[in-house]
Amino acid sequence: MLNARKAVREMHEYHPPLAGRTGLRLDFNENTEGCSPRVLARVREITAEDLARYPERAPVEAIVAPYLGLPADQVLLTNGVDEAIHLLCEAYLEPADEVLVVTPTFSMYEIFAEATGAHVVRVQCGEDMRFPFEKVAGAVTAATKLIAVASPNNPTGGAASRDELLAIAQQAPHAALLVDEAYFEFHGQTVLSEVGRQSNLFVARTFSKAYGLAGLRIGILAGPCAQMPMVRRVSSPYSVNTVALLALPAALDDPEFVASYVAQVKAGRARLEHELSQVGIRWWQSEANFVLMKIGKRHREFVVAMRQRGILVRDRSGDPGCDGCVRITLGTSEQTDRLLAALGEVLAELTLGMEVKA
Repeated sequence: MLNARKAVREMHEYHPPLAGRTGLRLDFNENTEGCSPRVLARVREITAEDLARYPERAPVEAIVAPYLGLPADQVLLTNGVDEAIHLLCEAYLEPADEVLVVTPTFSMYEIFAEATGAHVVRVQCGEDMRFPFEKVAGAVTAATKLIAVASPNNPTGGAASRDELLAIAQQAPHAALLVDEAYFEFHGQTVLSEVGRQSNLFVARTFSKAYGLAGLRIGILAGPCAQMPMVRRVSSPYSVNTVALLALPAALDDPEFVASYVAQVKAGRARLEHELSQVGIRWWQSEANFVLMKIGKRHREFVVAMRQRGILVRDRSGDPGCDGCVRITLGTSEQTDRLLAALGEVLAELTLGMEVKA
């Protein structure tokens, strides 16, 4: 009888609740406005010949690299951040190795690490949901080969400081440090400039959030010149599709679109945080395009009631340390108006609002 590897049989599974997503999509941290019109115009120009050829990644990496302030040999375009995580696990992990993750966080760090047979060491955030620097530093051992840090983190919205991240990189030169900056545009702080100076530092970015290209699955992994050839060895040469490669330069060529959307999101985030404070709902400081809040025992009813009003929000109560929590993505100004109106109705209907702000 054919059996999958033991590590695969025992690893966690990720089942995102994607079915039936009809309504205002404030549940998956996507761009709720869509992509730049320039991207749509470029996609409409794609020919049958374009689609008949294998995709060429290197010419687009040469375009993207200056945008990041890096040489092209330090930049690898990936099939979203998911592939970037997978490649690092494949390149650096052996079954006896340890991987440090800060929980709660993005599930794919654990899933790809477990698939290699490596042991995942989870460092739990405190009630304040801040990056637990001292606990992470204390968890590093000789067996640690990968440290994955989302900054800003999902689902908490908290961020590690530049100094904290560089201190970890220097403390663990024998381990790859992945800093996942998927929400960089909403935060504005980065360690990308240190990739060429730290021999074990990798940075991932995505175009799924601020740029509105989630459906095209395209991201970036940047790393040291000495290490990127090893990462490229385990990467498929055709993992990023032609449509994504042709669309990306057009997306980068419209910074005004991204800036406008980010400004609306950040303004909406402040409005939501203010409203939650006014009604006594606990929330956590966010540097991303979403806010995590403590609804309490009626979190499932809250999600259903919001859906009945045409607004999808994400129940995160199953995440470690997030019992009773719901995450809400922010979008355009008009969408925030709609969100706050529905929020007020639902909180009154469920007689919520007894939690104390963090």
